[in-house]
Amino acid sequence: MSVWVVSDGRRGIENQSLGLAEALADLTPVTITRHIVRWKPAFDRWPSALKQPWMLAEGGDLLAGPDFPDIWIATGRATLPLSVRIKAASKDRTLVVQTQDPRWKNRAYDLIVAPKHDQVSGPNVLSILGSPHRITPARLRAAAPQFADRIAPLPHPRVAVMIGGTSKAFDLTPEHAATLADVIADTVEEAGGSLLVTFSRRTPLIAQTLMMQRLKPVKGWIWDGAGDNPLFAMLDAADHILVTEDSANMATEAASTGKPVHILPMVPLKPQTKFARLHQELQDHGATRPFDGTLPHWTYEPLSETHRAARVILAKRANRS
Repeated sequence: MSVWVVSDGRRGIENQSLGLAEALADLTPVTITRHIVRWKPAFDRWPSALKQPWMLAEGGDLLAGPDFPDIWIATGRATLPLSVRIKAASKDRTLVVQTQDPRWKNRAYDLIVAPKHDQVSGPNVLSILGSPHRITPARLRAAAPQFADRIAPLPHPRVAVMIGGTSKAFDLTPEHAATLADVIADTVEEAGGSLLVTFSRRTPLIAQTLMMQRLKPVKGWIWDGAGDNPLFAMLDAADHILVTEDSANMATEAASTGKPVHILPMVPLKPQTKFARLHQELQDHGATRPFDGTLPHWTYEPLSETHRAARVILAKRANRS
């Protein structure tokens, strides 16, 4: 089967669709093609209902044909005007899957794969814990050899730290970043362990610089963004994972490893109803606990929601054949 992964190209957005496509590939032979949807600047912020294919940036019209995929998996606002039209363009050949809550024409898609904490409902909605993603034990193991020279000598416990950043819901102020870094450094040094640190593209530069300065004396590797991304190898090598609370993607990815996930607090910018539901769900599953400056060990069943969603997609496709 042919599967198109459609997004605006941002890593955190694309990884949701790509993760679902790769989960399909784990279950059955498929060919995966990645497509990026970008609108001309004059039309980018227009409502989805007003956007037309001629407003797309050059090369972006995926509805022109003549070839269409068996399965279309899309994520993000930029894809919506095409997702609602692909079924007609393909003469109903294409199964249309949209991740997240589209918040527009929700009945137009064959399947919406939405986070449970978003509380989306409907006959075509599959609610999953967290977001779909690319993390699997096999992919983590496959990434490890590339970075073994850098990671293998580091002492245990190895603590992977995934730092997010500023969003509509949270902030990472310089003061808070410094405090977090000091507590993390003290905890890892007291345990005699090492650090494996990555930052998000949303991490404010001042906050990142402060954290790097304060974490640098601790044994480990702080990735500065140069070269290939070592995140998969870091998660494979980690004994514990620390994740800031601002990202559903990062928390869900970490919880798929089966390793203890410690949630780092951020500075809230508004009441956190949806994020509070997500973190409660992850705690109820046994995957996460609030970081308290210690590194207790616990076990739980690794999340496998992306593969559960992939099985539902295959079942829907089979029912159409």
